[in-house]
Amino acid sequence: QVLLVESGGGSVPAGGSLRLSCAGSGITYGRSCMGWFRQAPGNEREKVASISPNGGWTSYADSVKGRFTISRDNDKNTLFLQMNNLKPEDTAMYYCAGAPYITWARCHAVSDFTYWGQGTQVTVSS
Repeated sequence: QVLLVESGGGSVPAGGSLRLSCAGSGITYGRSCMGWFRQAPGNEREKVASISPNGGWTSYADSVKGRFTISRDNDKNTLFLQMNNLKPEDTAMYYCAGAPYITWARCHAVSDFTYWGQGTQVTVSS
């Protein structure tokens, strides 16, 4: 059974930083495409960032480029999202997701991912 557990969310003022973590079990990170997604009330779930199994390729939503950094530690089966210069519009539930790696082209959409965590709330005040 695959289990993904997010941590690190919280409430910060605009301009602040948070670092999210996602610890996994039952999944081999070194053979998995991993990603962070977010969903605000009334909105669809959207991709924030994704990363290839060895970390060589990363992809970001335009809204977070230059502010967020996705990374991974496969030895510890952990995924990270460093979020800097946070804005009120970043407020959402953030989800960790994973899937067996097929191709880089299949490591971006919600439908590409098989496994999901329960989410961690990020709230940014203005």
